[in-house]
Amino acid sequence: MTLSDIAAGIEVTAEQRDRGAAVVDDTGVDPIDRLAEHADALPCTPAATATLVEAYTAGASVGEAAREANVAPMTAAKALHRCGIDGLHPLAPTRREIVREWLSGRYSRSDALALVGGDEADFALSTYIETHDPIPEIAEALSAASDVDGGVCALGGSISLPDDLR
Repeated sequence: MTLSDIAAGIEVTAEQRDRGAAVVDDTGVDPIDRLAEHADALPCTPAATATLVEAYTAGASVGEAAREANVAPMTAAKALHRCGIDGLHPLAPTRREIVREWLSGRYSRSDALALVGGDEADFALSTYIETHDPIPEIAEALSAASDVDGGVCALGGSISLPDDLR
C-alpha cells in the first residue's frame, strides 16, 4: 500500500482560523525584578545573582563571577545552579551516585566523603545540587534569553577552576 492509497478519499471539511502570531516579549523586564520574585529560594540577593549570571554567561569562571558579585565562590555556584545553569557539578557521575546513596542513608557521611575523594567543598556543593533543583521560572527566562541573544547561556562542561570553590 502506498501513501497515495492511504490518502485516497481524505478531504478537508473545516478551515483553520488564522489567529496571527503569538508574541511574548518580556525583554524589558529587569532581571533583578524577575529574581526578586524568588529571593527566598536563592542563596544570595537578587542583585548579586543577576551579577553572577551576567558575569558567568559572559565567560567568567565561577570564582571571577563571585568576586564581581562580592559573594563566596560556593554561594556563586549554588546561585548559578538555582538559575538553571548546567555544568556546575564538581563530581563525576559515579561519584554523584555516592552522594545520592549517602543522602538516602546507605553510606555514612565519612564513608561517602572518602569514596568521592575526600574534598569537603566538592562534597558540599554536590549535596546542595542533589537537594536543590533549579528554579524553573528563572531557568526558563535564562533559556529564552539565550535563544534571543544567540546562545549566551548555552553552557556545558564542568567548572574550569574547581579550586575556586575553596
